[in-house]
Amino acid sequence: MSTRGVRARTGLIAQFEGYLRHQRGLSENTVRAYRGDLMHLTAFVTEGEVGSASGEPDGADADGTEGVDEWCADSALESVELRDLRSWLAMMAGGGLSRTTLARRGAAVRAFYAWAHKSGHVDHNPALRLASARAASTIPTVMSPADVMTLLSVAQTRCDDGDPIHLRDWAAAELLYATGMRVGELAGVNLADIDLDERLVRVVGKGNKERVVPFGVPAATAVRAWLADGRVALVSPETDAALLLGRRGGRAGQRQIREAIHDLCRAAGLPEVAPHALRHSAATHLLTGGSDLRSVQEVLGHASLNTTQRYTHVSAERLRATYQLAHPRA
Repeated sequence: MSTRGVRARTGLIAQFEGYLRHQRGLSENTVRAYRGDLMHLTAFVTEGEVGSASGEPDGADADGTEGVDEWCADSALESVELRDLRSWLAMMAGGGLSRTTLARRGAAVRAFYAWAHKSGHVDHNPALRLASARAASTIPTVMSPADVMTLLSVAQTRCDDGDPIHLRDWAAAELLYATGMRVGELAGVNLADIDLDERLVRVVGKGNKERVVPFGVPAATAVRAWLADGRVALVSPETDAALLLGRRGGRAGQRQIREAIHDLCRAAGLPEVAPHALRHSAATHLLTGGSDLRSVQEVLGHASLNTTQRYTHVSAERLRATYQLAHPRA
């Protein structure tokens, strides 16, 4: 790492990263995104423009640290005024940046300047009167119960060939749908976190918040098969406590699980969906089946009930479609 990179990581942005991780308990993905947003703002302030309104500065690497005079990062951020923030957001909006990303970048600078002002790093908070961009309201992709059953049936049938990876993929698909877990949460599940007798799994979600989620008999059956005939075939001296393993015996990562779900969709002749669609489907099917909103919030690990409420819109859309097809006076 260059000395310039070291300097940047001991400056305000690095201190802010530490605050986000250790005091607010935000995920590493969120911390990385906020860092990139601040580096993008730094480039805008110091250079007057950036290479791409929607991307990182010219020559940027993954976290946006190159292409910016990092020696000046602190002073640039300290000099920012409200008009600079508005110009920055306007430039990105004019460049076609999505409302969701605009909302996140606005949230990043508001969080940064609130922290910097409270910590005494800046004399005033220029983001205090910055209007909040509202993220686009999108209806989550939801699979029909029939399509989910087809997917899971194919996952089980593929295990007839004895391939331990197919057993793992069946267990992964069943658990994702049964519990509504995020892919990253499933990748982090350890053997000690799952109780097959009680059919409960301990999940570590965003901000390291823990929750215990129940699952049904089909998921328990798939996990038992994986443990008995799949995992034992992949265990290696390097294997840790992970529930799901890769072919070399290490913990199965998010990419492997995502690829597994895509592969199952192709095998089942279904449109390819992101594994997150199983989470959306689980939530929607729970609500459609009569579960209350608070219970679904607990299962999904949402901090706010507002996040869970979007699934009621999905259920309403499905109800409306069914009504229009079935009711003679629709």
